[in-house]
Amino acid sequence: MPSGLVALLDDVSVIARTAAASVDDIAAAAGRAGSKTAGVVIDDAAVTPSYVTGLSPARELPIIWQITKGSFFNKLVILLPGAILLSEFLPWAIIFILMLGGAFLSYEGAEKVIEKLGGEKHGKTVEDVITDPAAFEKQRIAGAIRTDLILSAEIMAITLAELDLDNWWERGLALALVAIIVTVVVYGSVAIIVKLDDIGLAMTRSGSQAKRNFGQWLVDSVPTLLVALSFIGTIAMLWVGGGIIVHGTHELGFDLFYDIAHGAEYAVKGATGALSGVLGWLTYAAISGVIGLVIGAIIAFVLHKVFGFEGAH
Repeated sequence: MPSGLVALLDDVSVIARTAAASVDDIAAAAGRAGSKTAGVVIDDAAVTPSYVTGLSPARELPIIWQITKGSFFNKLVILLPGAILLSEFLPWAIIFILMLGGAFLSYEGAEKVIEKLGGEKHGKTVEDVITDPAAFEKQRIAGAIRTDLILSAEIMAITLAELDLDNWWERGLALALVAIIVTVVVYGSVAIIVKLDDIGLAMTRSGSQAKRNFGQWLVDSVPTLLVALSFIGTIAMLWVGGGIIVHGTHELGFDLFYDIAHGAEYAVKGATGALSGVLGWLTYAAISGVIGLVIGAIIAFVLHKVFGFEGAH
């Protein structure tokens, strides 16, 4: 075999091994970074079922599919290129974008709390008489995709911050991998959650008595589960939104929120022994949520009372 061909094949094998190593590095980095987004992923899964609660069961999966496509577009078409460009050319701007997202989440969560406490409603809800179901469905889908954009931005930002890859294309592949996995997991879980009652109903019609009893339990439990998830979703908006603001203001040199939240966290950790980790984290999350609620309520007041903005959920 000519020596030139041998050298060429050797070069190709080196390139192939390097590429394989890069793929391994990207996958490993994506896994490590993706694990840091677990809290936001849970928030996303908790928020989404509220957008189909009370609507026609026949429209639940089509609506979730529309939201899923919107989520893929958010992550892969809008946020992924933006994240790469920002990390390359304007890394200082990322914190401001995140804080805008945190303020939006705080506003959304605070408005839901205000409405539950008897405050004025803005936009149609499932408790209202819906005269145009198609338009209302589009409104709900748009609201879900809008909220997903903010949560997805947080997921992508956390992932980007955790990546230790030097090349922009490696960071891009890792971000894309995390985006695809997170979207499939979140909206696959949501689809299962909202169809649990249908699954339970099918189980009540055949099989053993134990199977029928379990099916009936599912049917009876799903309404409570969806209400609970809606509540968790609201809390999640405030917690994540407030947490972004706490972290962002600290990064910008304003430490009041950060000192309050982390000071309380460390105090609880120091006083609770074996449960210090869990209780400390819960304390930090609770204070972040309160900060998010206050800031969100101020934003809602300014938008609705000062500027007369009528939002739509």
